[in-house]
Amino acid sequence: MHLEIRQTKDGSNTLYVPELNEHYHSVHGAMQESQHVFIKHGLEYMLEQKKDLKILEVGFGTGLNAILTFPAAQAKKAFIQYDSLEKFPLTEAVVQQLHYEHIILNPELYDTFLKLHNAPWNEPIDIIPYFTLQKIHETLEEFLPPLSYYDIVYFDAFAPEKQPELWSDAMFEKLFTAVRPGGVLVSYCAKGSFKRSLKAAGFLVDALPGPPGKREMTRGIKPVVE
Repeated sequence: MHLEIRQTKDGSNTLYVPELNEHYHSVHGAMQESQHVFIKHGLEYMLEQKKDLKILEVGFGTGLNAILTFPAAQAKKAFIQYDSLEKFPLTEAVVQQLHYEHIILNPELYDTFLKLHNAPWNEPIDIIPYFTLQKIHETLEEFLPPLSYYDIVYFDAFAPEKQPELWSDAMFEKLFTAVRPGGVLVSYCAKGSFKRSLKAAGFLVDALPGPPGKREMTRGIKPVVE
């Protein structure tokens, strides 16, 4: 798959896939989008409730969501188990070309970013004692998640019109069973069809203000049954 480096409006780089006419992140700001959608409305929302979190990410991609999760969790002294699905991992050369050292100004944190990318596949590894990463070399369709296990799902797949198979009712039914009661699924997407699929699976759906350049984002909450 051919990839091109593109700079977004907040100065951070993303990747563009010509054959799909699709970017990995928002062109209005890659870092801003990840921080707003996945960290603020996913991680920080759940950290208000507990400090021991299991996260499933659909689409490891550039590793931006993972590295932004790292310092936010450290600040709260939280334990994070971070499982991330990625069928098409980036090469080391592409990771270097992203030049995330320009946005991750802490050298130790940038070293951690590289460690995330160099971690083995399908094997849990302690990045630090309180942050365990497992990169899973599978698609969501192939993945068999444990039941009622994850506190947060970062749903960061390509847009529905680019990867419709990942946005089907069946996929969200699968993710609903994988999320524990009270857990959440967060996504940059705000399409009506997506929200209807979440509701059909059993999620309660919140339409939240979106990151720069987007009016809305979506958070689905798995109800707690009394």
